[in-house]
Order: sequence, then C-alpha cells, then structure tokens
Amino acid sequence: MIVVIVACEVGFWIAVLGGLTLRAAGLPRLGAAVLVLAPVLDVVLLVVTAVDLRAGGAATWEHGLAALYVGFSLTYGHRMVRWADRHLTRLRTGHPLPPGPTGWAYTRKCWGDVLRTLLAALVSAAVLGALVVLGGPGTPAVEPLVGWFPVLGVIVAVELLWALGYTVWPKRATT
Repeated sequence: MIVVIVACEVGFWIAVLGGLTLRAAGLPRLGAAVLVLAPVLDVVLLVVTAVDLRAGGAATWEHGLAALYVGFSLTYGHRMVRWADRHLTRLRTGHPLPPGPTGWAYTRKCWGDVLRTLLAALVSAAVLGALVVLGGPGTPAVEPLVGWFPVLGVIVAVELLWALGYTVWPKRATT
C-alpha cells in the first residue's frame, strides 16, 4: 500500500511539474491535460485502497494515510499548482515574486487556511468512514483507520492555533 501512496505522490508532482512546464513552453492545452492527471491519481489511490479493503485486506496505517492524502490533496491541490505556476513563471521570466501578505492580510489568509484545513479534514474523515464501512465497522481489521480520526483533530487544532497566534500577533513586514 505504501508503494501505491508514494507512486501517486510522485505521479502527482510529475503531473504538476510536467503540466506547468508544458504551459510555460507555449503548450497550454497539453499542459492542462497533463495537470488533470493530478486529481486522477487521487481517484486511483482511493480506488486501490477501497479494493484492497473490500478484498479482505486488513487495514493498516497506510490505508489511513491514503485517506488523509486524498482529502488534503483534493483540498490543497489547486493551491499547490498555483504556487508552483507562480514560481515557474518567476524562474522563466526572471521577475521577482511580489512580497507575501503581512499584518491583517496574512491573518485573514491564516483563517482561510483554517477553513481549508477543516474541509480537508472533513473530506479525509468521510473517506476514512467509508473505508471503515468497507472493512467492517467494529472489527479489529479497521482499528488502524479509526486511529486516524484524532490525528485529523490535531491537524485542525494546530492550524487553528497558528491562526490565533497571528490574530494576536499579526505578521510584520520584513525590512
């Protein structure tokens, strides 16, 4: 299972970097087609995980990691592509990136991240729940999946603390 997760993660970045490179090379349609492969890999990972559990495979921590990967990739994937696109454009043109937000603009961004992370955790929890149902709720075979629910809570709590910190102490501009 870990091989499938790693392969999907590597494939995701190959699709992202390949798609962005093709767009930068003046092939926007081909680049977009390659970029579409990134969410397709999420679906592949989800299907392989579900088939493995449905076939009687005992859940492992890797199955839970796959659920988290899918939730966070679907929620943060577009943002990661935009980030990579900006940096690739900067490398191609030689123009510097604009400065990042500071002060209350950064604080608002942090609170947006709280909502985005909460959505990612909800998607991951829904995937975990579906995998638990496939693997047989209440059976020892799905205990490793159930163990991931508190992890989602910790992730959301850390994001919330981060935003609270920047609400109390807004990010200052670097000079």
